[in-house]
Amino acid sequence: MTTLRLAAVHGKYLLLETTRVPIAVISALAFPALSLLFFVVPQQVVATNPLYATQAVISMALFAVMANALFSFGLGIAEDREKPWDPYLRTLPVAGVSRVLGYVFSTGLIGLVAVLPVIVLGAIFTAAEASVLSILAGLLAVIVSALPFMLIGVCIGYSLPAKAAIAVVQIVMFGFAFAGGLFLPPMLFAPWLDTLSTFFPSRQARELVIWAVQGGDLHPWVWLGMGAWIVGTAVLALFLYRRDEGRRYR
Repeated sequence: MTTLRLAAVHGKYLLLETTRVPIAVISALAFPALSLLFFVVPQQVVATNPLYATQAVISMALFAVMANALFSFGLGIAEDREKPWDPYLRTLPVAGVSRVLGYVFSTGLIGLVAVLPVIVLGAIFTAAEASVLSILAGLLAVIVSALPFMLIGVCIGYSLPAKAAIAVVQIVMFGFAFAGGLFLPPMLFAPWLDTLSTFFPSRQARELVIWAVQGGDLHPWVWLGMGAWIVGTAVLALFLYRRDEGRRYR
């Protein structure tokens, strides 16, 4: 209980710190929505087909959550490590998991808010359709899907300085987006690329959320792959956190 309470306090102040720079929040909300307007709405074959339009909206929503998670964790942690305040916080008798959960709370809230403009614009300008229950199920799937990207961000943040982290985050974000079928549907992939993309967390997240919203079959590689990414990145994040702590305080 103490860990969660401290995590909530840490998340509150991280959220306040973020909102004091309005452009950071505005960009998190605007970028995915603009991507939908520029890359999905003009494609009438996609925008006027309920099945394809719904999947395109889902892909842009996932891109919003993925981008927010990678930047907030990867760049945020890397920048915090270079500030004098961070070493002081590390000396306090507070478990590291409280700080990481604080990032999860603040980043998760902004990520969910960033999904809303995508859903609204998708409903207005495309033929995307889904029931209220399907949307709620999709949001729950999005929350689960965000975990690997948050943990990847933690790994980047605790392994690289800020200047390197921003470059790596951008490469990882766009690499995952293209390879995972968020910008181009997997049905247009070459067979070898379609097979390769199933190993990416972005493709697994896409299939999970589409299944939650539209139903159908959920292939075993989706939940097995996502589970492997979550466990693997969680172990790596813990190792990198302890290594960073050992280097700075031994």
